[in-house]
Amino acid sequence: MKQGAIFDMDGLLLDTERLYYKSMEETTRRFGVPHTQAFEDALAGTNDAQGIAVIRHFYPTVDAPAMLEDCTARVRRWLERDVPLKPGARELPLYFREHGVRTAVASSTEKALVLRSLRLAGLDGSFDAVVSGQEVAHGKPAPDIILRAAELIGCAPEDCFVFEDSISGCRAGIAAGCATVMVIDLFQPTEDVRAGCVGIFRSLPEVQQALERGKL
Repeated sequence: MKQGAIFDMDGLLLDTERLYYKSMEETTRRFGVPHTQAFEDALAGTNDAQGIAVIRHFYPTVDAPAMLEDCTARVRRWLERDVPLKPGARELPLYFREHGVRTAVASSTEKALVLRSLRLAGLDGSFDAVVSGQEVAHGKPAPDIILRAAELIGCAPEDCFVFEDSISGCRAGIAAGCATVMVIDLFQPTEDVRAGCVGIFRSLPEVQQALERGKL
């Protein structure tokens, strides 16, 4: 068993990636630009600065910060009513805690929204540290946020699991030297992610079953 476990949030612990997709569809309509899969794929897993850069690349004539804020503000409002949990989002962090493994959340989402979402979902006491994309120089797929999370929980990167649902998140975990596990949500693994991950699963309960059986 590793000594640390680092979790992404959106699409892994919380079933919120679909909310961001739905919100961005509304935002592109409001801003009068086409909504494409290529744009959504490029936006997935980005922090605010990266998201603005992606918007500027695809839609150079729009106010990129305003467009990103329009999307994020709508998601904030939706999350005030309900924070949908992924199966196993409570159980897997608890399993690690019971086995003396220190845990962290490493999310590209802004820190205030990460903390709020975890609190509303009842997960705010489940982790030893929380890091957002605002707190590091380079967002995923750079390893900065993963390395910072490992540092905060006092574990060497190579002694940490990283659990991610996005391609950029998996690449960040692999680049950090962690035992990276992809839990599929909206994205299928690419060849490099498949080669670099120590496991690919359909759900967090599947991950826990593999751990309990000594298969991970």
